[in-house]
Amino acid sequence: MSEFHHVTVLLNETVQAVRPQPGGVYLDGTAGGGGHSALLLQRMQGQGTLLAFDRDPDAIAHLQARFANEPVVQLIHANFFEAAQHVTAQVNGIILDLGVSSHQLDTDSRGFSYHREAPLDMRMSQSGTSAADLVNTMAEHELADMLFTLAQEKFSRRIARAIVAARPIHTTTQLAEIIANAVPAAARREGHPARKTFMALRYACNGELDGLEQALHSLFSLLVPGGRMAVITFNSLEDVAMKRVTKQLTAGCTCPPQFPACVCGKTPQARVPQKPMLPSQAELTQNPRARSAKLRVIEKL
Repeated sequence: MSEFHHVTVLLNETVQAVRPQPGGVYLDGTAGGGGHSALLLQRMQGQGTLLAFDRDPDAIAHLQARFANEPVVQLIHANFFEAAQHVTAQVNGIILDLGVSSHQLDTDSRGFSYHREAPLDMRMSQSGTSAADLVNTMAEHELADMLFTLAQEKFSRRIARAIVAARPIHTTTQLAEIIANAVPAAARREGHPARKTFMALRYACNGELDGLEQALHSLFSLLVPGGRMAVITFNSLEDVAMKRVTKQLTAGCTCPPQFPACVCGKTPQARVPQKPMLPSQAELTQNPRARSAKLRVIEKL
């Protein structure tokens, strides 16, 4: 395993949003390199409980070494989608940093990057269905639908046709070249033509969007009144999921306006304590990968 490296996005803003206090219980659902967890721990002054989740065995190994002398840290090798199965106590704050880590992108053997020659893998948990399995077994129409649904790839049918014609496909650069040759020349000048296909495959391999809204609701249910959940998204699909959950949780009475009094009995479960936040220009200069990050926060009433 290569040394785990991850550049934490919106570090201070995210930790500050959940207002960590000594003695509290906090959950980092995507602990990764431990950036958010370490700052949470510092603000907790070593008192309370920090539940650090990650599905990547590389991350867990790194976190075990980093927090070996921190008795308040509990590491859980699992997807945050399963948090409710592992957490029995209510928590004061939750942090989620969605998307792929710097380590996963920069480790060639993981197969997340279209810039480097590597096996076509993309599995965050390093188990289950790989990207190679998908591109080599899915029917052409299924591939096209997946690319359009998960990445809004407008050339999805052309790309799917080219992939099926070129099978078997085993490496990242092989797939990237097939995609580049499948799209019009004008599209190749708008950015790397493989970007959306690789994103769709990553989502499909790891189920990052499947049940995301349900997972957000489940995590919200773990919060104490006044507890906050801070979520960093990196694209429109993740952000739409968070916005939809926020709208559902902050909705109140749904009775028609002509009713003289409320009969539905629905009241808001949450409020939005601050506006969505974007990385500062200083952070973007240091970490260009943060350019699409957006932080949204909800507080339980």
